[in-house]
Amino acid sequence: MASIGIAAQASGVQVVAGDTKVLPHGEGSGVYFATAGIGIRPDGVDLGMSRIRAGDRILASGPVGDHGVCVMLAHEAFGLRGDLHSDAASVLPLTRAIRALPGVHFMRDPTRGGLATVCHEIAHACSRRIVLQGPDIPVHDPVQSVCEMLGYDPLFLACEGRVVAVVSPDSADEVLARWRALPGGRRILEELQDDPLPRIC
Repeated sequence: MASIGIAAQASGVQVVAGDTKVLPHGEGSGVYFATAGIGIRPDGVDLGMSRIRAGDRILASGPVGDHGVCVMLAHEAFGLRGDLHSDAASVLPLTRAIRALPGVHFMRDPTRGGLATVCHEIAHACSRRIVLQGPDIPVHDPVQSVCEMLGYDPLFLACEGRVVAVVSPDSADEVLARWRALPGGRRILEELQDDPLPRIC
């Protein structure tokens, strides 16, 4: 509860309600949290898939796949050690920094299914083809290594503190500049220190 309060205060969010749940004996293994948010869209902010146009750029606010790999390693107990961390963080500063730019057409977090799934959803909704430039997509080296060993694609792994934005070509540099100007978000990822896992195939 203390960490929820700290995070809410840092984001300027007021916690205004709560309730309790009663479960049969033995069915609860801890505390369950479900959240719902109410917000007000500022005047002049008009975002949505309907605004996406041919030639728009797709930008990710940071390296992808960190959270998915960390959760996978924790669940599977592979015994790997290293400085891998989840990217879990508030996306509010990232969205606030760019939401008023007229060239920003759409934003979404790539929590479920990662960057690739967001791109598929956009393509289906807009009936357009999306082309990703592989070398330009940021993926931390340890994340890429784990994915190669276990047969996963980092573009499909969950991110918890990233934003995917679709913007006009003439706004792309400004969006990236504003994101890069935000404090924090950098850390050194050391090499994995255990024996490498055998390849799956």
